[in-house]
Amino acid sequence: MSTCEDITRAVQQQLAALGYYRLRVDGLPGPGTSDAVVRFKAANGLRARAFVGPVTLAALFAADAVPAPVASPIHGEPAWLAEARNRLGVRETRGPGNTAEIMRWAADLDQWYPGDDVAWCGLFVAHCMAAGAPDEPQDFNRLGARAWLKYGESAGCDIGSVCVLWRTHPTKSWHGHVFVVTGRAQGAVRGIGGNQSDAVTETWFSSGRVLGYRKPVGAILADAPIAPKSSLSRNEA
Repeated sequence: MSTCEDITRAVQQQLAALGYYRLRVDGLPGPGTSDAVVRFKAANGLRARAFVGPVTLAALFAADAVPAPVASPIHGEPAWLAEARNRLGVRETRGPGNTAEIMRWAADLDQWYPGDDVAWCGLFVAHCMAAGAPDEPQDFNRLGARAWLKYGESAGCDIGSVCVLWRTHPTKSWHGHVFVVTGRAQGAVRGIGGNQSDAVTETWFSSGRVLGYRKPVGAILADAPIAPKSSLSRNEA
């Protein structure tokens, strides 16, 4: 193991202890680590950037380091939905090459993923749920949208529930889509997901396509809020 990996691992461990980092401690830099460093530095009176130097290390391991505030849920929103909102706008790279942040999600999860031209809605939900509900197992094919019907336990159309849709055909196809619920309307459900028009967006879907809703075991979720409905998504691949 290199010295760089040792330092990054120690930084991740300390950030996790202070409540800023909720992903896997692996000694590898990535967007999750950078975000945690920025938030730590902002809360501790340092210049809020991702660089970790001697001043940051001293502050991070100081006895009076300020921990992350315990955030009150926004309208009952769970931590994984907050993480999903933080990723709005992330877009896959068109043509050759991959978006580094999307590839980092896979690396953080030890998840095989060849490139962002492969559907990544399942990868996005895996990242969000690992960040917000790290103790809930993801012991299934996370890249397969319909496989998320095996996650946790059954839920309703609740704020933060994981919604699984069919694509192509409800029973004669393996194609699907998965996202995190943010709202509902008559005949429709709204959510934040990856690979929605090739990006992380918040959009509406027909409730007639819903195969099921899931949540971490024991999680108590509020009903998704009713909101004005706009046009329904037809592009999740």
